[in-house]
Amino acid sequence: MINHPNIAVFKRAMNAFTAGNMDALAEVFHPDVRWHVPGQSPLAGDFQGRDATFASFELDFRLSGGTYRPQLHDVLANDAHTVALLHATASREGKELDMDYAIVFHISDGRITEGWELWTDLRAFDAFWS
Repeated sequence: MINHPNIAVFKRAMNAFTAGNMDALAEVFHPDVRWHVPGQSPLAGDFQGRDATFASFELDFRLSGGTYRPQLHDVLANDAHTVALLHATASREGKELDMDYAIVFHISDGRITEGWELWTDLRAFDAFWS
């Protein structure tokens, strides 16, 4: 089976994100990207534009003292959606995050235009970041 081209877009984004390479990440995020994080934590919200979205990503690392680590399980794609299945770990103020999550993406012309994070236990996610 041939991989859908949106899988390669996601993998470039994942590699850049985990390396902290914001210039490479900017290459695959549309300037007008919309990003959605559920819940009530300091990370929650709807972010419009690359600068706001990247600021929310940087908050993950700042609040966790650089311990936030996403790990990819799988990525699936078609022309309408790309879905990444992930697991994240982090430490913060004596608390541990160890949770599965998914991100649903819209990708157009090789760039991420929208993303929705979906956490398996939103209450625990909020408690960790709050």
